[in-house]
Amino acid sequence: MLSTSTTPSQRRQAFRAGLASGRLQVLPGAFTPLSIRLIEDKGFDGAYISGAVMAAELGLPDIGLTTLSEVAQRAHQISRMSDLPTLVDADTGFGEPMNVARTVHELEDAGVAGLHLEDQVNPKRCGHLDGKAVVDLDTAVKRIRAAVDARRDADLVIMARTDIRGVEGLDAAIDRAKALEAAGADAIFPEAMASLDEFAAMRKAVSVPILANMTEFGKSALFTHEQLADVGVNLVIHPVSLLRIAFGAIERGLDALQSTGTLDGEVAGMQTRGRLYELLDYEAYNAFDDGIFTYSGR
Repeated sequence: MLSTSTTPSQRRQAFRAGLASGRLQVLPGAFTPLSIRLIEDKGFDGAYISGAVMAAELGLPDIGLTTLSEVAQRAHQISRMSDLPTLVDADTGFGEPMNVARTVHELEDAGVAGLHLEDQVNPKRCGHLDGKAVVDLDTAVKRIRAAVDARRDADLVIMARTDIRGVEGLDAAIDRAKALEAAGADAIFPEAMASLDEFAAMRKAVSVPILANMTEFGKSALFTHEQLADVGVNLVIHPVSLLRIAFGAIERGLDALQSTGTLDGEVAGMQTRGRLYELLDYEAYNAFDDGIFTYSGR
């Protein structure tokens, strides 16, 4: 009831243990606090908190318009709802190295298990769009060093995302990943890889865990979990998938309402009230409330 039963430190330790387990960690994107309850109920390893999704929920494109305060608040709202570890998109760190340090502190306080920082210039773009630009190596390294030096909990995972594959090619991505690992990154997020062979090459190049981003309508094919595990990927995210599924259903429902004047035909596909209350732990709230009102003072 009310929040997770575990501490942020425990969830960070669990995240690190999962990354070291040799088993692919699967993190669907939680687009609302309630959705992480469903992700946990279905037995996934953790949840991803996508910057693109946070922007979309605010009616904004994914071009770096969200603020640190907005991201930290949403990360806290989602992380507090589950015992699962959460990985959050921290964009470019919201400024220079000192800003990156503050970003790490705010997201630590929000209860996340890990965060990733990217090497795009501002204003950033979605990682699977054309027209991206990346910062020079020195700037990218300073972002990661600032984050590593700033963290107060050594178990917080600092992940380095590089977008250079889409700008300068695979060899440049491998070189940058090695430099980011040397700067202290706990894991590497190589964005917009074009094939399983590219993931395999990245796996061979670095010793820390690597992440695969399986986003629909992107540069990467939607490889299966088995395919990704076979080439040594440690972690896969499905960042925007649940938002897309939900909004697809919402649009179909609105079309039905407009055309028929009722949603009776859509009820069979809806989540029931009972299932919603189950996810909300409604019964525990009622029991708590009853206990307070019947308290006798003894």
